[in-house]
Amino acid sequence: MAPLDLIADLKAYEPELIAIRHDIHRHPEVGFEETRTAALVAERLRAWGLDVTEGIATTGVVATLKGRLPGQRAIGLRADLDALHIQEVANRAHGSTVPGKMHACGHDGHTAMLLGAARWLAEHPNSFGGTVAFIFQPAEEGLGGGREMVAQGMFDRFPVDAVYGMHNMPGIPAGEFRTRTGAFLAASDTWSVAFTGTGGHGGAGAHLSTDATLPMAQFIMALQTIVSRNIAAADTAVVSVGSVAGGDPGSSNIIPSRVTVTGTARSYNPKVRDLMEQRLGEIARTQAAVFGCSAEVIYERRYPPLITHAEPTALSIAAATALVGADRVDTDCAPFTGSEDFSFMLQARPGGFIMIGNGASTDGSVHHVHTPNYDFNDEILTLGSAYWVQLVRTELGAPA
Repeated sequence: MAPLDLIADLKAYEPELIAIRHDIHRHPEVGFEETRTAALVAERLRAWGLDVTEGIATTGVVATLKGRLPGQRAIGLRADLDALHIQEVANRAHGSTVPGKMHACGHDGHTAMLLGAARWLAEHPNSFGGTVAFIFQPAEEGLGGGREMVAQGMFDRFPVDAVYGMHNMPGIPAGEFRTRTGAFLAASDTWSVAFTGTGGHGGAGAHLSTDATLPMAQFIMALQTIVSRNIAAADTAVVSVGSVAGGDPGSSNIIPSRVTVTGTARSYNPKVRDLMEQRLGEIARTQAAVFGCSAEVIYERRYPPLITHAEPTALSIAAATALVGADRVDTDCAPFTGSEDFSFMLQARPGGFIMIGNGASTDGSVHHVHTPNYDFNDEILTLGSAYWVQLVRTELGAPA
């Protein structure tokens, strides 16, 4: 079957894929709590005849399917299941029914696309050889579900020669793809600094206190010199403050004895990552000492940079190009400073990662992921499923 015929064939699944996507969207579940979503996924996969294993990394699902053509290779295709702690915009027809939670990153769409591919391949086992592992991963949003699946021996139980991921991207036109070889998404680190002094009376005893708000204020300003003055201009790094807390609004005349500031750091280069951790601690402790306070610094390395491999990326490019044409596949896009815990799977096995365009709203506006107005574009469900199918046929040696 030619690639364009494949898209037309998968179009018949579109109403069901939209219904699945909307159902998952209405019932968002955050990391390691995706019990309903995982059950829905497992039920569909079993109905289509796949061999299904549940409960990997608490709520993860892995299903396997063997093709009938000659071949012994195995590949993994991964989608993520979890939602976010965000209150969705009101009055959306398929909006979240759970207050304070929504699918603001498109994992509902990712899941539906991979389910569409699993169904088609199950119905066309003569289109490929070897084995496909369909990986439905929990807890991508900050909790490291990918890390947990790898740590719990997923690739020992379901051996693969390569593993692939895909994410939607608002602002990229629907029908286009973006990928690159090498560093693609950034390492994601979190940090916190607690400054401690004596505190005191802000009116009558300020001169008798050590004021923890002063080193915090200086620290926040000096923090930006890490990127501007310590890291080479050719390297990419970001450090940002996410929260500041201290004192009580009901006691405005009290100098707090303890204030905290937290944030994130992003980088690609391991040496840059080391330097950011080092300098953040040095700046915090030095500023604390200047004002007679102490600083407790916690720097947590969460997700490593997502680094794709050359041969699998070339195969993913070939699959996308077969579907939409070379002019709609950017094969060397700029890296993103977002992060993805698919990076743990790429540390364990060679593989590739691709962005599929989510398009823009009808008025031309773009609602980015992790915002209340975001929504996955149902119009790309068929293309996303077709990409997965074409990748299997490309990787596992089926004729185009």
